[in-house]
Amino acid sequence: MADTYTPEPTGSGLRATVQRIGGKMAGMVMPNIGAFIAWGLITALFIPTGWLPNKDLAELVDPMIKFLLPLLIGYTGGRLVHGQRGAVVGAVATVGIVVGADVPMFLGAMIMGPLAAYLIKLFDGLVQDRVRTGFEMLVDNFSAGIIGGAMAVAGHLVIGPVMNTFSDWAGDGVSWLVDHDVLPLTSLLIEPAKVLFLNNAVNHGVLGPLGVQQAAEHGKSVLFMLESNPGPGLGVLLAYWFFGPRRLRPSVPAATIIHFFGGIHEIYFPYILMKPRMILAAIAGGMTGVAIFVATGVGLVATPSPGSIFAYLAQTPRGVGNWIGVYTGLFASAAVSFGVGAALLGFGRLAEPKEDGESAAEGELEEAKARTADNKAAAKKAAAS
Repeated sequence: MADTYTPEPTGSGLRATVQRIGGKMAGMVMPNIGAFIAWGLITALFIPTGWLPNKDLAELVDPMIKFLLPLLIGYTGGRLVHGQRGAVVGAVATVGIVVGADVPMFLGAMIMGPLAAYLIKLFDGLVQDRVRTGFEMLVDNFSAGIIGGAMAVAGHLVIGPVMNTFSDWAGDGVSWLVDHDVLPLTSLLIEPAKVLFLNNAVNHGVLGPLGVQQAAEHGKSVLFMLESNPGPGLGVLLAYWFFGPRRLRPSVPAATIIHFFGGIHEIYFPYILMKPRMILAAIAGGMTGVAIFVATGVGLVATPSPGSIFAYLAQTPRGVGNWIGVYTGLFASAAVSFGVGAALLGFGRLAEPKEDGESAAEGELEEAKARTADNKAAAKKAAAS
């Protein structure tokens, strides 16, 4: 049975809206985390800079990231809205935006899957009890096919270009910050963009080309480390490992290995989507790392791909100063991200108790129980709405 998770904190106004959206996004990603791990392992092992480079097996990477994973997300999103019929229509609609896209359409899949499923749900509500006996299967199949096909065409012609434009805007924002010498502030855009699965667009579409120009002139570039730094993600995962909900902690060690050693940053994105406030930890860690990189004047000789510690070791230029600056920044960013993430997680106080009565203080226990009950009830209500 797939392990899904509903974010605990909720509230009113903007916070509740962000929590609700993040919860639904996490609900589409978390059931497919095994597929993400499979893709991460294949990528870390078989790409040219991987542990066991293999040209033939590396051909699995692009189809999985561009087609399989978005389709699974669209399928799951549709299923959450309208069961199996919604899942099928959601997957068909998602095809329209992934075909011909330059970047993986994860965000687009999170839109198209539920949207197509909602339309078929509306249709089913309109024709309910109005279809003559014997024609139910005919109506069901053709309605799903027509709506799914129409949404695939609409996605390809409308939603896909909108998502590409959104990616371009994110890249333009990073370029502006780079041009105005406020590099630490790039984390305010880069870290949220990464969690929305725009990391490849930001890194390879903007930072990579700019970094190549800088490296050609100076032999290294700090731009290669703005998005690829594994420190912030490492800190977020460690915060979950020590202070996150207990039933999620067993999943963190494998994700940490995939992220830090395999360089597959997408593996930690669902953990932020589960609790959107955790993006603050990633931002704080990212800003810390970039500030140290800039202060010490370090950089890498090329883009670390994937963004693993091994790729960093391979791309760090010679010189003690370079090594000290790069890895001081990397591990400092992890430490800050861990500290902020731990605080945002309440240092484990908000995790579910293993047994009734297990708490450090009776008053704190009662408060936590009441808060947890209220949050769970509100989250269920939000998910059902």
